[in-house]
Amino acid sequence: MKLLLDEHYSPRIAEHLRAQGHDVTSVVEQSALAGLADRTLITVARRDGRALVTENVGDFMPIATELARIGTAHAGIILTNRHRFPRSRDGMGRLVEALRDLLVAHPQDDAFTDRVVWLKSAGRP
Repeated sequence: MKLLLDEHYSPRIAEHLRAQGHDVTSVVEQSALAGLADRTLITVARRDGRALVTENVGDFMPIATELARIGTAHAGIILTNRHRFPRSRDGMGRLVEALRDLLVAHPQDDAFTDRVVWLKSAGRP
């Protein structure tokens, strides 16, 4: 599975995951994606075959609902929570571990097509 990290994540998260052999990029690393509307970003992620990782539940849940209603596919939305994965050194490390576990458990490109899932902490079923 390939991932696109939303703009509120440090690009170092993508760097750590790429160093472990995973295909992960971030909005911050791709200047053409910075500031795109959320609906456009989910379309770009689908085009590139990347599940989108975001904590922006308020915007992306309605988009996912609308896409399902009109029968338009997306490559997956992986939701995180800033309380479980705070924007601190420790939180970033836990996020990297949890995403790594998810990528190892679901290596196929279409693992989360049309799905919205909450990311669990590393080591949790």
